[in-house]
This record gives sequence, structure tokens and C-alpha cells, in this order.
Amino acid sequence: MAPFTKKLKTAVCIAAVLLCASGAAADPVTVTSKSGGLALTGDVVGYDGAFLQLHTDYGPLTLHYGAVDCEGADCPDPENFVPIVRMSGAARMVEVAMPALVEAFGRSYGWQSVLTQIDPIHFEVALLDDAEVTQATFAFRITTTDEGFADLVAFEADMALAVREIHADEAQLAMDAGLGDLTAPRQSRIIGLDALVPVVHPALELDAIALQDVARVFRGLVDNWADIGGPDLPVQRHLGPDGNGQMQFFEDRVISLGRGTLAQDVIRHTDFEALRSAVSEVPGSIAVLPFSKTGNTQPLALRDACGFTSIPVTTTLKTEDYPLTEPLFLYIPDRIQPQIVRDFLAWLRGPEAQLVVRRSGFVDQGAVPISLDAQGQRFANAIANAGEDIPLVELQRMVRVLMPRTRLSTSFRFEVGSTRLDAQSRSNLMALGQAIRDGRYDGQSLMLVGFSDGRGAPQPNRELSSARAEAVKRALTAALGSLPDDVTVETEAFGEALPMGCDDTEWGRQMNRRVELWINQSNP
Repeated sequence: MAPFTKKLKTAVCIAAVLLCASGAAADPVTVTSKSGGLALTGDVVGYDGAFLQLHTDYGPLTLHYGAVDCEGADCPDPENFVPIVRMSGAARMVEVAMPALVEAFGRSYGWQSVLTQIDPIHFEVALLDDAEVTQATFAFRITTTDEGFADLVAFEADMALAVREIHADEAQLAMDAGLGDLTAPRQSRIIGLDALVPVVHPALELDAIALQDVARVFRGLVDNWADIGGPDLPVQRHLGPDGNGQMQFFEDRVISLGRGTLAQDVIRHTDFEALRSAVSEVPGSIAVLPFSKTGNTQPLALRDACGFTSIPVTTTLKTEDYPLTEPLFLYIPDRIQPQIVRDFLAWLRGPEAQLVVRRSGFVDQGAVPISLDAQGQRFANAIANAGEDIPLVELQRMVRVLMPRTRLSTSFRFEVGSTRLDAQSRSNLMALGQAIRDGRYDGQSLMLVGFSDGRGAPQPNRELSSARAEAVKRALTAALGSLPDDVTVETEAFGEALPMGCDDTEWGRQMNRRVELWINQSNP
């Protein structure tokens, strides 16, 4: 049985609270109340220095450790307690981003970090104070997104690192195991952004490709570049390793949406370096690579049938205007965490953490200004695509409202067929709330501007875009408790007046249904 299959079997056993002889993740302990009236046996799955969490036949239970006696090898020692945080998941996050973030977090306290390599896939980063006393240890397992979720559900990890959003079956398995709703904002967060970029051989005379054509190429429906406007060259398809979270993201977001499957002649590579090398050596090759890993290949912009083009750059990733933007997720079970872990999670939302993310080769979530001058192509597209439904007077009103303001890269979009903010937008909302709490917008006027797709009549679309802007404002107010007196938050809506994509595709409609954040330039 393959290791991942075995781990999933273990996880299912634990989730169903079955006693699997081969699936025990820890040695059971027995706790007895000081009065002797309660005795429980279970596996230790969490301890924060004060409260003990057990997984028992009755499900997860949390007990005040000072009120019980504990017997067993895994009983915590309060006198010598050092939090150990086990992280497992996507190699790109485990190898680069997270160790750098842990080191920077410790440095913010004046602590030093010590890295210990245990074996090729396991290492630890210990944080030591001035007296060289260990304050916390972060233990890492370099694996895949799939394995990260399996480790979490099997109680072999305290956090899962993922380069794709959790699948419904994985979320249900976690819920059954007593880990809570991993899709909830407080149990999942985004630490940074990446993207998948279609790339070709540098000599291929092509600079953009339709997203639908990317899907057709990798499904085996296009075998020569001449069929989609390129040179007369046979197509050679390349992808990264099967089971890699980013490749799963590509299949989920591009291949599966067309109810298709990958072509059988797709050449798989063990890592992104080998993938990039193959594309750069063979004319006619195509692959998808992470945003920062395109190297000497030719990245392709994405275009649609209406002429809208999205180029993979930092700004379009931050705004979610690039369709294959890929958040980097940190998933946390619903259990009491040690104080230092809570402090680390709070620190991750701050500007210092975002700087580390940027230096690690990913795109941070910090809001950046986008001047009106830099949006000329957007407004040109709006004018070119405006029909009878969008009169000149409405376009003029939009320009008058937005001209005194600057767009920020913080945007809000919604899950397909839902009024719920998508994962990146939920993270953006929390980051905006934190920035307001920190006083970064004191004395300033923020405007949430709603837009819609072009399906349906213009007036209902404008009303719908207004409702979305109001929904974001309500969510922001709820996250803050109340809006501070020295920050003004307004809403405005322009319906289908400023499209980002073609309404003929679900991708385009998803791009168009959004709420943008604008700030008054007169209040720098």
C-alpha cells in the first residue's frame, strides 16, 4: 500500500473513531480528575501549557490540565513545556517561505533560530531566547499538499501547508475527525500568492493564449500550434509531478472545468527545474510553471474572445485579475493553541511578514496603489465594449467618481454561484481590517466599488453590484466590531460598466463580478 493511501486509511479510521491497530498516531494516555470521578483514555492532540486536548471514543475533548492526573508516555510536562508546532505540506512552502517566516518572527522578539536537518524531508527550526532557552520548535515535513492534509487529519501535523484550496472531501474528513471547518476564515489563511503561468519555448512566436486553448492543448484537442494561430509546429505537452498541489490546481481550475481529462501523452517531470529545462530545449513545447519559476522560457499572457488580456505580474496577482492566481494556504485545526502560536498567526498578517513573503519569491498581500493613469487599458476596454446598455453618461459618472481616487490592489470576489467571498478575498478582508486597526488608514476615505458581469439587464446588474459592495462593507464592519470614527468607508456601484473579461465564459464573468477598493488621493 502506498504511503499516502495508508495515511488516508489511518485518517479515515481516526475520523470515524475506530480503533485501528496499525493506525495509532500516538500512545494513548489516561487522565483522571483530581476528585477521581472522571477517567478518560485517548490520544494527546494538543496542549497549550494550560489545557489538554484529547481525541477519545467520544470525540475531541479539552480539559484543564491542572484539574486532572495524567498517566502515559505522552502526558505533557508543564514544568518543561516547549511548544512544538508540526507543519506538513507543499514543498514550495515548506522549503522556502515558512522557515523564513518563522526565523523573522523569532527575530522580532530578539531570538535566534537554529535549524536542524533530521533527514531529507524532515527538519526543525528552534527559536532560542538570549539565555539560549528554547521558546518554541517548528518541525517541518517536506511533502505535498495531499500529504499535508492527510498528516493533519491523522493528527501527525498541527498545520497543513497547501498550494491549492482544500477539496470538499478533505474538509469533510477533517470535520469528521473533530478538526472543525477548515474552510472557515479563522481556520484557514493565506500567507502569500503565487500563480501558474503557461510557458513555451523562447523561439515560439506567441505572446498570448486563450485560457480555453490552454485547456484544449492539455486535453489533447490541439496537436499543432498552427491550429490556434501559432507556427506550424507539433505541440509537446509537459507538466510537473502528478500529485503536486500546483498541478492539481491547474487540473481543477482549467482542465476539469471543461469536463475534460489530461491527454495521455503529457510528459511528467519530477520537479519544476526539469520541467523548465524540457520546455526551453524543445521547440513546440508548452508547460505551466509557478510565477517565479519561468526562467528562460517564454511566459504567455492569457486572453479571451473579447480581446481582454491578463498579464501575470505582481499587480494582477494581488487584484485577482490574473485568472490563474494561486493563494498559498495555511490550514489550522480548531483547537486551543499555545500563546506563541497565536502570536505567530497574528504576526503573519503584519507588514513584516509580507516583506518576508516577497523576499521568498512569492507575491505578498500588501495593498499597493494603482493610479488612474496606469489603468488606461481598462478604461479603453470599457469604452470599446460599452453598448446601448452602458450610456456615455454612466461612463462619465464613473470617471468623475474615480478620478480623485487611487485604486488599491485589494479586491474582493465571490465564489462561483455564491454570495460568499472567495478564499483570497476573505483573506483580503481580514488584512484590510487589521490595517484599519493598526491606524494605516486613519483620517482617510475608503470607497468599496462594486461591478457586475454583463448578463441580464443593466439596472438589476447595477443593483447587484451595489449589494455586493454593501455586503463587503458589512463583513468589514463585522470583522472590526464597528468602523472607527476616523476612517470613512463608502460604497459605490457601476454594474457592468468596467469589464475585466468576456461574459461569454465563466472565467470572464468571475473576473467581472468584483468589489474594488479605492482611496481618496486628497488624504494621503
